[in-house]
Amino acid sequence: MSDLLKIKLTIANRVYPLSVAPDQEASLRTSAKKIEATIQQLEKNYAVRDKQDVLAMCSLQYAAQLEQSKSQSSPVYSEDDKVQELIDMIEVHLAAY
Repeated sequence: MSDLLKIKLTIANRVYPLSVAPDQEASLRTSAKKIEATIQQLEKNYAVRDKQDVLAMCSLQYAAQLEQSKSQSSPVYSEDDKVQELIDMIEVHLAAY
């Protein structure tokens, strides 16, 4: 537990103190900056004054992007599938000799 960093992230004018692993710090800070940029863009493009509405719109936007990237990603093969594929390749090459 002592190897955790204590950081503060500001999102929608609120400060969130977090204890995170050192390897998570950079991605969390980058994510917070992206959220802030999205909030500013939404506030600029839409007449929304309530931060909760802006945060909900921001969350929906990121969730939709995540779902879209999941549906567009290539199928995930299990280790058994990969092993079988390698066996099949070896058999094809051995049959050629």
